[in-house]
Amino acid sequence: MKVAVIGATGKVGSQLVAELLRRGHVVTALSRNPGQLSRRTGLTQVRGDVSDPAALAKELIGHDVVVRSVRFVDFVPDDMLAVLRAAKVERYISVGGAGSLRHPDGGLVYERGKMPEPVLVNSRMGGVWLESLRESDLDWTMLCPGIRFFDGQRTGRFRLGTDEAIVAEDGTSSISYQDFAVALVDELESPRHRRTRFCVGY
Repeated sequence: MKVAVIGATGKVGSQLVAELLRRGHVVTALSRNPGQLSRRTGLTQVRGDVSDPAALAKELIGHDVVVRSVRFVDFVPDDMLAVLRAAKVERYISVGGAGSLRHPDGGLVYERGKMPEPVLVNSRMGGVWLESLRESDLDWTMLCPGIRFFDGQRTGRFRLGTDEAIVAEDGTSSISYQDFAVALVDELESPRHRRTRFCVGY
């Protein structure tokens, strides 16, 4: 498939690019500062800034799937949805956050602990984004990580859930960027969660 990754040079985005290329997909890596990723067969790096919707839409034309891996607070849902419609994008996958997932002990994750204000605001915006996607006619999926999201190993061993954060027997909720990328590309290749949110964790 031909896949566009918005936010391709970030911690998560770069792992998504690596996993897509590993599986033989053709990838367009969009970021504010292209050229930061190593040159590889099947990879094209272009400038793609969410603050310039018209230019972004132009770069997305012709892709089978668009994957978004930037903060929710970087743009409002209506603007991004307009970009996707203008580019005639048929499938959209969003990297979500753990903050708006239900906590196993009740409430939402972001309500149960002290988070830095920027993280809290982004978590709340994630909930706004989710509702906007549900109300749209887009073929979309949102994948949320565990509460602890970290640079680790690609093991290929994890569990999938729905709207509640996945917690291991030791009480932790976590997933590496690398295994998150595996789960997302699995969904991209064999869709099982169309027009819904799901989560991944150990």
